[in-house]
Amino acid sequence: MSTLMPGKIALCQADSLEPGQMTRFEPAGMDPLLLINDGGTFRLIEDDCTHAIASLAEGRLEGQTIFCPLHGGSFDIVTGKAKSLPCKHPLRTFTVAVDDGVVYLA
Repeated sequence: MSTLMPGKIALCQADSLEPGQMTRFEPAGMDPLLLINDGGTFRLIEDDCTHAIASLAEGRLEGQTIFCPLHGGSFDIVTGKAKSLPCKHPLRTFTVAVDDGVVYLA
């Protein structure tokens, strides 16, 4: 999807991601990101686990906690904070905006 708003990168149509679903994006020049529909609020976090290189998109989401598929460590999808070992370092979180039915990385 192309950029439709100056300074923002379009990720997807808001209605293409149901509540509880997540999808991975690889914006040009950036590390992979994971977009999560958290009950109608979109959360955007870095996709790679901070403990070991594993895609969180392949993990499981329980409420606002995402579990790494490799070692089972977990993170808060709102704050990025590591919640359980072996994860110790937080994930980066990113600001998103929804405009005219499109989710953007702001």
